[in-house]
Amino acid sequence: MTLDEATRVLESALADAEIEWEPGVADGEYAVTLPGEKKLKTVVSLILRERGMSVSAFVIRAPDENHDAFYRHLLLRNLRLPGLAYAIDKLGDVFVVGEVPLEAVTEAYLDQLFGVLLAACDEPFNDLLLIGFRTSMQKEWDWRISRGESTRNLEAFRQVLARDGDDASS
Repeated sequence: MTLDEATRVLESALADAEIEWEPGVADGEYAVTLPGEKKLKTVVSLILRERGMSVSAFVIRAPDENHDAFYRHLLLRNLRLPGLAYAIDKLGDVFVVGEVPLEAVTEAYLDQLFGVLLAACDEPFNDLLLIGFRTSMQKEWDWRISRGESTRNLEAFRQVLARDGDDASS
């Protein structure tokens, strides 16, 4: 498969799936936005080159606490990521990355890839927040409750964060 053919296949797959994208900053890069449930959106960088396509998606920043449990959780999930893997940068921020031969860039493969990427970034998101950021989340919850502020964006964690006497209507 040529680079031009792979480009046509990728653009067709994105259009057919009605996935939002825009050209990235690098040559041959597509910045693709996948909608999520726990993580509202995942931005994926796909870079087409003569020999293949690189895949990279930001998952979550480096944890504030419980580093061993946080990264262990991700390593165990690596066993379920066909062709992709969790990786960290020098700051400890987490990404899902992979390299795909150009010949593998088919509409069927891209459909599977987008599903796996979304599952890898969205499914563990709340668990990762609880493992790596629980203290910060608790402080935020307590501060909002003390000021009568909305806790709407923390509702998924109410059972863990709420204390006796917290206003249930926040």
